[in-house]
Amino acid sequence: MLVDFAAGVGASPLDVEAAAVRAERDGYDGVGAAESKHDVFTALTLAARATETITLQSGIAVAFARNPMSLAVLANDLQLISRGRFQLGLGSQVQAHIERRFAMPWGKPAARMAEFIAAVRAIWDAWRTGERLAFRGEFYRHTLMTDFFDPGPNPFGNPPILLAAVGERMTAVAGRVADGVLVHPLTSPAYIRERTRPVLGETREGFSLSLSAFVVLGEDDKARSKAEQAVRGQIAFYASTPAYRPVLELHGWGDLADRLNHLSRQRAWAEMAGLISDDVLDTFAVGGDVARGLRDRFAGLVDRISFYTPYEVEPELLRELRESVAIP
Repeated sequence: MLVDFAAGVGASPLDVEAAAVRAERDGYDGVGAAESKHDVFTALTLAARATETITLQSGIAVAFARNPMSLAVLANDLQLISRGRFQLGLGSQVQAHIERRFAMPWGKPAARMAEFIAAVRAIWDAWRTGERLAFRGEFYRHTLMTDFFDPGPNPFGNPPILLAAVGERMTAVAGRVADGVLVHPLTSPAYIRERTRPVLGETREGFSLSLSAFVVLGEDDKARSKAEQAVRGQIAFYASTPAYRPVLELHGWGDLADRLNHLSRQRAWAEMAGLISDDVLDTFAVGGDVARGLRDRFAGLVDRISFYTPYEVEPELLRELRESVAIP
């Protein structure tokens, strides 16, 4: 497995830049940045300018908050600036956020995503070949590209497109049209083996699975206890989302998903964390001998892994973990 560094979910662009510099110095293979409080492309542009070799991944950029043309331009520019080190990680987000936060259309998300990615590739192909842009789909139409707006072929090629997927329909889309899948942190080896990989089917050469795995780290019992509580809270938050219910259902915890969803509507975050039992925690997070646990669970299942730590952790602990996990 390649080992990436995951910048904090709420990290500012300057924080991501600094994290990328440290990650490259410490020997990580890549760095991923999320899109929550800040624009992921701004953050990765700074990281690209401050580094030389490390892979840069948007994990994720919200596709449906944009259109294929705007995203094609952003990704093309980041591929240029990074000199070929960019990976375009996309995700759909959920209906409430697309409609109520971004004021963008929603509907048929799997079909829309497949067409979105096809449109981005069609735009890149038009720039590469100089042929007329003529993309016409159910959701998107791109039929105008004049020389003034055409950047031409990217000397570093087009970046790979990775798609975040949990449910079977979006996973199937990833297998058909993407270059890899971003496995959600709320997952388990059983879900990857029984639901993700079979649905992906036969994929193109070089197709990759990337996972940001929950880990419990700390210098002493007090620190580990604090980390464990933070991970319980984050698991509860994700598990309350209806789109992730199939993961819990596989393990017989469908009722827990319903209870968490009900409590989330009341913003009862502390009570939600209390519902995450040790069995649930151990299924979705790795504690104890974390390096061995990650290798035992995910070696051969995923191609890239990063460490999801929704709490403050000493950088030295992460460096030691990276070195241990990276051992063949």
